[in-house]
Amino acid sequence: MRARVILLVVATSALVLAGFLVPLALLVRTTAADRAVSAASMEAQALVPAVAGTDPEQLRRTVDQANAGAAHRMTVFLPDGTQVGAPAPRSAAVGEAQAGQSLSADLPGGKEVLVAVAGRSDGVAVIRTEVTDDELTEGVGSAWLTLALLGGGVLLVSMIVADRLARSMIRPLSSVAVLAEQLATGDLAARAEVTGSREVRQLAAGLNRLAQRIGGLLAHEREAVADLSHRLRTPLTALRIDVDGLSDPAERAVLAADVDALGRAVDEVIRLARRPPVPITARVCDAATVVRERAEFWSPLADEEERPFEVSLPGVPLVVGLDGDSLATCVDALLGNIFAYTPDGTPLLVTLDRDADSGGATLVVADRGPGLGPDWQPGRGRSSGGSTGLGLDIVHRTAAASGGAMHLERTPGGGLTVVVALGPSAAQQLRRDVGGRHRRQ
Repeated sequence: MRARVILLVVATSALVLAGFLVPLALLVRTTAADRAVSAASMEAQALVPAVAGTDPEQLRRTVDQANAGAAHRMTVFLPDGTQVGAPAPRSAAVGEAQAGQSLSADLPGGKEVLVAVAGRSDGVAVIRTEVTDDELTEGVGSAWLTLALLGGGVLLVSMIVADRLARSMIRPLSSVAVLAEQLATGDLAARAEVTGSREVRQLAAGLNRLAQRIGGLLAHEREAVADLSHRLRTPLTALRIDVDGLSDPAERAVLAADVDALGRAVDEVIRLARRPPVPITARVCDAATVVRERAEFWSPLADEEERPFEVSLPGVPLVVGLDGDSLATCVDALLGNIFAYTPDGTPLLVTLDRDADSGGATLVVADRGPGLGPDWQPGRGRSSGGSTGLGLDIVHRTAAASGGAMHLERTPGGGLTVVVALGPSAAQQLRRDVGGRHRRQ
């Protein structure tokens, strides 16, 4: 925008200067030519008294003396056709001047100035002199150079003024743009400085109110989720009391462990609900480590249900643009669906590879179960198997939050394959963008 403002001011100034300086330059050239012609005409008119006389010898001496000291050579054409003074061709303009009218006419390399002299008894005589092109344009070059320097100076001043003006306009807008970027990265505490023009102040104040409103809404939602989760503690306590009343020690131990696990899950939900939003720049984790930890968590259950569980992970860290909790929730949602909605003994496969195109990673979770039902439709809360319908939606939103995507495929031989593309971290993306620009340059 700054460059556009400067360009607009400079273009406007250039048009104004062109409308002023071009006619002025033409006027300077015309004035210089008129001045040279007027000077030559005055020299010629100094001979009019002598030419008006009738003494040829006196006329010849006077013209020779004038030619000896004058800047221009004079020629006198008498009515009888004789010439006195410097030799010169008798042009058509001389004939026009002998009709009694003084004039000037163009010549190759200059102009001829003709002064008609009446009062002779034998007719009209003509005094002729010549002005060269150098005399006609004397001083024009320096005047044009002065005008060009003046125009350049005005353009330079207009550029400086436009730059200062653009800075004063753009600085408040830059603050607003920085705020928008900070809000996009999850920094809801950022605020813009309310300065600049009235419109920019209104925009900054509106964004500040928006940021405050978003922060309030998120805080309210987090507390609401935490409160709802906290309500589960009451039925959990009752359930724990019921478990303690069981007579079978083995059964009591198993159910007590399950209740404790459920209590820990509720505590984790409360903790995550009250956790402040994670800025985009801080959303980074080693996907290989997270997936390995979740696979190890689900492996005992796979062994118990006699499920072949194959895990393929890279031997090096694989950084993606997600925090570890979000990625762990995504993996748990995928594996939990398989354990919940496929028969015991159903094989499953988890692979994680680097995505060379995006710089992120590709997570694949496949099984050989029944797959999705024929009436299944994508959408949050929709399910054809009696579940909450949130699992795949959680995976979809997790992938989108990292800058990636999720899509479903049919496993060869039957079953469902979920492919989750995880985007790179903000730092990785910045390096790729800068590297791409450098290669293009």
